[in-house]
Amino acid sequence: MFRNFSACFARCSACALVVIALFVAAPRARAEGPFRTQFNARIPMRDSVHLSADIWLPAAPDRYPSILIRTPYLKSMAVGNFSLAKLAQFYVTHGYVVVIQDVRGRGDSEGEFNFFFADAHDGYDTIEWMAAQPWSNGKVGMIGVSYLGTVQWLAAREHPPHLVCIVPTAPAGRYLNELPYQGGAFMLEWAISWLNGTSAHIDQGPNANGLDMKALLNHRPLLDVDEVFGRRMPMYREFLQHDTMDDYWKRIQFTKEDFQKLDIPALTITGWFDADQPGALFYWRGMRAYSPARDNQYLLAGPWTHIQTFLGGDQRLGDFEFSGDSIYDLKTLHIAFFDHFLKGSAPKFEFPRAHIYVTGSNKWLDEKEYPPAAAQTRSLYLRSGGKANTFAGDGTLSWSAPADEPQDRYTYYPENPVRPAQGEERGTDQRYIERRDDVLVYTTDALTQPVEVIGKIFVHLFAASDARDTDFTARLLDVYPDGRALNVGPEDVDIVRARFRNGPERAELLTPGKTEYYQIELYDMAHTFLPGHRIRLEISSSYAPAFNPNSNTGNPVATDTESRPAKQTIFHDHAAASYVALPVMPNP
Repeated sequence: MFRNFSACFARCSACALVVIALFVAAPRARAEGPFRTQFNARIPMRDSVHLSADIWLPAAPDRYPSILIRTPYLKSMAVGNFSLAKLAQFYVTHGYVVVIQDVRGRGDSEGEFNFFFADAHDGYDTIEWMAAQPWSNGKVGMIGVSYLGTVQWLAAREHPPHLVCIVPTAPAGRYLNELPYQGGAFMLEWAISWLNGTSAHIDQGPNANGLDMKALLNHRPLLDVDEVFGRRMPMYREFLQHDTMDDYWKRIQFTKEDFQKLDIPALTITGWFDADQPGALFYWRGMRAYSPARDNQYLLAGPWTHIQTFLGGDQRLGDFEFSGDSIYDLKTLHIAFFDHFLKGSAPKFEFPRAHIYVTGSNKWLDEKEYPPAAAQTRSLYLRSGGKANTFAGDGTLSWSAPADEPQDRYTYYPENPVRPAQGEERGTDQRYIERRDDVLVYTTDALTQPVEVIGKIFVHLFAASDARDTDFTARLLDVYPDGRALNVGPEDVDIVRARFRNGPERAELLTPGKTEYYQIELYDMAHTFLPGHRIRLEISSSYAPAFNPNSNTGNPVATDTESRPAKQTIFHDHAAASYVALPVMPNP
């Protein structure tokens, strides 16, 4: 996800101070060219903290609908040819005021940064401030990607009277199953790098250049990795110490009751290779199921990575190739949405309920619902003669359930976890990982008919370990006729930590040797496995440094300094049939 300049004034007379205060609260707009600007507008919050915003206005003085962008990545941020300022200028030319705000504790804003925990109230206060300005017609919308998407939902949950609609792109929303844990496993690499980058008012990310990150992330206990890194990070420690769904996380975790009270149109945008896709589709499903505004919900899902969900995509991602129409003009779509719901200048928003791109067959589908009602769950069963280790083993996937078959076994060593190649991008051949003896590989025969999968995918695994705690990982791959194995889905790998196999509410250690049931969520996909291709499933127990390697001891994760090997057994027989459940479309 989503990866204070202080001003000093000399003492002067009380009258002069009043003049300065008024100037800071309502800065003059500079009129040059097709727009006007107000930089560093100071917006008061309910606790007297002031947040800084840059405001872009049409040249002609009037009252306009306005769009709010709230970011922890600095309102002056620029990546290549993209900048929030250029984006604001585009919206201004279409008759909108745009407010780009540094969130609390970041950039020019006062206060202390604290993840999402202040963004609900700060978003509400900012929206209501905007609605009261002389350039506002009282109607406010929001837009932004990643962190900038999540803050839209948090503000909307507070029901600010003047928030009319939102365009949340790739927002996080499933805590402990998306951030900063996945399946109960701590996302070590993300936590230390992202929290370092946001640990002060300006970007701290470049400070990590030259550090031996591999040695750093191997340090134990995890609790003081931040100090070894060189900076004490209170949020890093809080994340580690709150590994269950307690009140710490419930502050920002949406519930059914939240969605039932949310009456706001939303255009949700995500990608099939977007690591925050779980959050985006969590909000989508919640609004479609419970919201009074369910009929004003729209979904766009393309073959995009995280940042491409906002920039519009590319025709290649590693070895994946997509059609030319996979690249999307998102800014024009944003304007069409805002013109109808925010400005009211368009009689309708001409867009299907769900517009989704299917990789593999490389086509767009318009669906009346997502997931499509036509998708039917089919089970691919794990099968082998007991030697599924490596892609050269005898592991297979079959539509037929197993009878009596021998188990597959491997030993997981925390000191030698599965590691991706350094700097690897998505869409690259994964056979180098499948050569490891601690990776079980199950593959179908070459397909004679296409298998089109659209929806959420789960692995249902029966396994035993001789440890009190351990991890199990899974991922689905498309094996090309030439042997290349490409990982599909939003995550590099999906994982469940055994102590949280029954949910994030509490930890339950294993009884060594006892067969347990694990459900590993692979999240959502829209992919066609073509004729001549094969479907492959990998099962293992680690993926570092994305997740801290499980020590297998059952000790508290934050303070553990010990480790031990874990002997793992995977079952696939009539009494314990492990399988992957696929939502398959008929007649693709």
